[in-house]
Amino acid sequence: MISSALIKKQRWLIGALTALIIITVIIGTCLGYSNLSIGRLVPTLFGQGTFKEEFILFSVRLPRIIITLLAGMALALSGAILQGITRNDLADPGIIGINSGAGVAIAVFFLFFPIDAGSFVYMVPIVGFIGAMLTACIIYVLSFKRRVGLEPVRLVLIGVGFSMALSGLMIVLISSAERAKVDFIAKWLAGNIWGADWPFIWAVLPWLIILIPFTLYKANRLNLLGLSEPVAIGVGVSIEKERIVLLITAVALAAAAVSVTGGIAFIGLMAPHIAKSLVGPRNQLFIPIAILIGGWLLLLADTVGRNIVEPEGIPAGIMVALIGAPYFMYLLLKK
Repeated sequence: MISSALIKKQRWLIGALTALIIITVIIGTCLGYSNLSIGRLVPTLFGQGTFKEEFILFSVRLPRIIITLLAGMALALSGAILQGITRNDLADPGIIGINSGAGVAIAVFFLFFPIDAGSFVYMVPIVGFIGAMLTACIIYVLSFKRRVGLEPVRLVLIGVGFSMALSGLMIVLISSAERAKVDFIAKWLAGNIWGADWPFIWAVLPWLIILIPFTLYKANRLNLLGLSEPVAIGVGVSIEKERIVLLITAVALAAAAVSVTGGIAFIGLMAPHIAKSLVGPRNQLFIPIAILIGGWLLLLADTVGRNIVEPEGIPAGIMVALIGAPYFMYLLLKK
């Protein structure tokens, strides 16, 4: 039974985080190489701005902000699921190689397959999902022992190894590619928000609309999977079946995110931890908080990164890594 005080705290935090996201969106919309004043934001939003103002808002800033927010939410939820099914607080789609698997698949598709402009936007998340799923399956099999089950520490170590190996493979793939395509892959590796256009939003949004409610529906199963295996089996949970279903969900969320943002790690590590510290370890309580924190963290990183150095800015993946790498080391030493 969840106490009413804890539920009230969760609702208050959801309201506060939503307000924080709105404030960050407003600041991010107004800042940039071409400024858009706050006073002109509302008129422009309702179609009463100049051509330049409407172009900056609807073609440049707003799509990038929305796709960054969605990607951060997807990565945070993916990390929360992975930490639940592996019972490992260090699990993250970027750290254990899932993002790299998606990246290699996208790189192969981009470099060696004929690309149709109309279908490319919708094919990228699917291709990323296939690559991420193959990587996740290999890591899962290598981390699993028949008598012991899934070994959390082994999974992280194998995942880190796979991530490094796949990053090396990516460099080999681009070493003989055309200059224009190499530039794209280099931006992907750095975690640059490249899919900043409306079609990419429509390509990613359905994945979140389906998988966020599904994960919340499975929240109690995640609670049980976080217990020891004998206890979970004792209450009637089919452990391997639930793990596989939730693993596919986590991989799909990570693949959808990195297909438009590039290789971004640590969001899936930090957001669930921060959420758990605020409302406790119950998935029903902390997952909505983690989703909002993940979206805000990536949005903040991208907003700061693209304005700190003009005109290109610093990729969001690098900005997140500057915060996330020390946090990962802290958790590694703590655990």
